[in-house]
Amino acid sequence: MSNKDGVLLASGGLDSTTLAYWLLNEGIDFVPLFIKYGQHCAKTELETLKKVLPVSHANKIEIIDIQSVYQKSTSRFIKPANLWEEEVNADDLYIPYRNVLLLTIGATFAQTLGYSNVYSAFINSNHAKEIDCSNEFFQKMEDMLVDYGSVKIHMPFRYFSKYEVAKIGINLGAQIGYTFSCQASPEIPCGACPNCVDRLEALRKIETEA
Repeated sequence: MSNKDGVLLASGGLDSTTLAYWLLNEGIDFVPLFIKYGQHCAKTELETLKKVLPVSHANKIEIIDIQSVYQKSTSRFIKPANLWEEEVNADDLYIPYRNVLLLTIGATFAQTLGYSNVYSAFINSNHAKEIDCSNEFFQKMEDMLVDYGSVKIHMPFRYFSKYEVAKIGINLGAQIGYTFSCQASPEIPCGACPNCVDRLEALRKIETEA
């Protein structure tokens, strides 16, 4: 085990899929960790993750289920809307302290396995509304976990745009075209939620450059 090896927070989305390929390219091994926190798209995300991870790691996925924590949430990321009849905006998708939860669970799981690193693909999104998506928050979270434990949070794409991450994914041979990142629909990307907008804008920009 290398001192750089660790746990990857993996969702089947463009960013974490690219990060999986990036880690292997850097000679870093990892355990893909999928967290079910009640997101309505969990089944689609997990099925997608198994398809888009590097072949060497597709059968190494670990799953942690904490669905009950948000069982009373009215967020449209937890309770899917009828997109034919209901309009969903970014505020409707807000989930309190989601990133705090994911990072803390990732760090706890990593330390349990004897790893000192957690890798997360959070990026600098113009569409993110959560208070725990800011670079200031991530820095404080990293400092806390190091000060009160032994786990280091790594976010190689923190200051990158979705477009920049997508370019990295393509260069590394990641199957980014098959990834799933929708917040509003549990099965088919809606094309209008913040995650879909970021993803489509990035892929459109890359296509125009081809």
